[in-house]
Amino acid sequence: MPITIKDGLPAIEVLGRENIFVMPSSRASHQDIRPLKLLILNLMPLKIVTENQLLRMLSNTPLQCEIELILPVSHVSKNTPREHLDFFYRSFKDIKNSKFDGLIITGAPVETLEFEKVDYWNEISEIMDWAQKHVYSTLYICWAAQAGLYYHYGIPKHPVETKISGVFRHSVVDTRVPLVRGFDDQFYAPHSRHTEVRREDIEGIEDLLILSESGDSGIYIVISRDGRRVFTTGHSEYDPLTLKEEYERDLKRGDNPPVPRNYFPNDNPNGYPIIKWRSHAHLLFSNWLNYYVYQQTPYDLEKIG
Repeated sequence: MPITIKDGLPAIEVLGRENIFVMPSSRASHQDIRPLKLLILNLMPLKIVTENQLLRMLSNTPLQCEIELILPVSHVSKNTPREHLDFFYRSFKDIKNSKFDGLIITGAPVETLEFEKVDYWNEISEIMDWAQKHVYSTLYICWAAQAGLYYHYGIPKHPVETKISGVFRHSVVDTRVPLVRGFDDQFYAPHSRHTEVRREDIEGIEDLLILSESGDSGIYIVISRDGRRVFTTGHSEYDPLTLKEEYERDLKRGDNPPVPRNYFPNDNPNGYPIIKWRSHAHLLFSNWLNYYVYQQTPYDLEKIG
């Protein structure tokens, strides 16, 4: 089944070229079906790129999803055309009286700042608090995962000496949890961050389960016992060239970044990246949508909370 998004969103054309079925809202309005209502809080600077990445993941299931995009009003986005933001995005105040089956909060390039120093921290704190009674399950990605673990459980993030960048091999810690159903014993996922959360800080929290980790990149997937909060510290949604583009951007800025590990052939940045994570990414998103959103959310959204 398709994802339903506002008419004219660039992702319609991009995903259409990839033979992915996307339904404009004008067509969906004629169908007698209750689609999943999903909210995406997009904190990434290149918002159109992130839209394409997430919608690609959400489209690969038999479930019809209706997508709403929001962004923080307490931050001025400089890397996405203003007309795009004005037409396709809403603010939290526009949707705060609505309820949703699922919420995705993206990563953000602010991980070296203390959480309270981020200019939109108060706003996303309000959204994370609001989600407890207005959203059935929330998927937190990369920085958002660290922010959610900190806000809900007081778990700190820790700086790492060298940026964690590359495609890393992970293992499944607990195979009994539906989120990791069908995962290979070892699988790959991209990471791109300067900070980490640590096992010893999470193990003491009764409500949390560690589902996956890597010997090289650390904790990857953490979930609350009721499945209503899913934290992923990597970027399984990344496109084939995203890490390459980030590496080249950091080079131009003079940051002296490490070459993303296990990404280029023989770790040579002149080669074309090897894609190892696509099947895992689709399975992660489809399991979340199926087992923690579709199977669990009340048909009447007003019963959430």
